[in-house]
Amino acid sequence: MYETLLTLLQDDWYSLSFSAALLVSYHVFLTLRLRSDPLYTIQAATAVARSAWVESIMHSAGRDILAVQTLRNSIMAATFLASTSVLLIIGTLTLTGEADRMRETWHVFNTAGSTQAEAWLTKVLILLVSYVMAFFSFAMTIRLLHLVGYMINVPARTDAESASHLLVAKYLNRAGAFYAFGTRMYLVSVPLVFWLFGPQFMAAATVVLLPTMYFLDRAPRHIVINDRNRIV
Repeated sequence: MYETLLTLLQDDWYSLSFSAALLVSYHVFLTLRLRSDPLYTIQAATAVARSAWVESIMHSAGRDILAVQTLRNSIMAATFLASTSVLLIIGTLTLTGEADRMRETWHVFNTAGSTQAEAWLTKVLILLVSYVMAFFSFAMTIRLLHLVGYMINVPARTDAESASHLLVAKYLNRAGAFYAFGTRMYLVSVPLVFWLFGPQFMAAATVVLLPTMYFLDRAPRHIVINDRNRIV
């Protein structure tokens, strides 16, 4: 059974391997750049900003409302994306029940990949995994932001370990990391959706996705040219 499935998905696996290699290479590139430039990505720059924000909140009086409002906005954003993940999961599960009818329509332009039901269900399952991972990432974001809401209002002058702004910043940045990972799963799901139409569409979507991800990941640079401040 497994040998038959591998045969059906041979061309699709070539496309999947090509797309995965591009995505892995891109993230290896980001990792190497971050070693030489710690603020190369927007995620790294935001992590520094979050740490500075926590320190400012916990060492300044009368900023409790600002902290609550900021965390509330972050929780609302994560809640919206988590809810969207649930809708996408339900929609993907619907595709599994309509495999015999849907695959005939979706494979109109499929000239290289398999059109068998087993191949279709395998693609849908991989897509479902990406949405489930996105949902749990956003759920963990909400959980950590909820904890930060209690910890950030503890006076920093106390001796309690939970009152340390470094610890609070660590929790907040961990929530930011989960949020970024969930968003990344959304982006990765784009080639997986195009994979349902055919392996060639998945490869093309990945090639288009990489410069888009680079544009979204790269942190702006503040430089001075001819005595004028510009963001590049």
